[in-house]
Amino acid sequence: MEVLKRDNGAELLPVVDSAGSVIGSASRAECHNGSMLLHPVVHLHVINSRGELYLQHRPAWKQIQPDRWDTAVGGHVDWGEECDEALRREAQEELGIEEFVAEHICTYEFTSPCEHELINVFVCRYDDAIRPSDELDGGRFWSREEIEQNLGRGVFTPNFESEAEQIRLLEMLK
Repeated sequence: MEVLKRDNGAELLPVVDSAGSVIGSASRAECHNGSMLLHPVVHLHVINSRGELYLQHRPAWKQIQPDRWDTAVGGHVDWGEECDEALRREAQEELGIEEFVAEHICTYEFTSPCEHELINVFVCRYDDAIRPSDELDGGRFWSREEIEQNLGRGVFTPNFESEAEQIRLLEMLK
């Protein structure tokens, strides 16, 4: 019998102001129920030496944007955790990546119908093995052309598409 997976709604997250200063805490469920509590998130874009971008495939059981392609690594900053710690933890948990040098690109606010996130965006160059965890439905490297052909077609998360445009991500690819 297949076990239905779900995000841990009781997970405690920091609530922050627009500068990223912690002003309180709330559960993941509270942050995702339309309360619009601003909570910090990390994203890591992984580019290989061929100039291709690794994207994760979000499983169908995910509450937010199921069955879409998204940023290689994305996750919440846990209560009591710094962004760099969250980035390293999420990269290891989701892709098995431990040794990488990340460059901070920007921090911005993203609002969807059910949540409000303060997203800390990083990029790294990486050619070693990637081992997606069972948190994901796999992943693969995409060429710039493949990404361009699929933009606006419901293949990618709206957040990824917005971010790719905002930080000129495709310009970083060959």
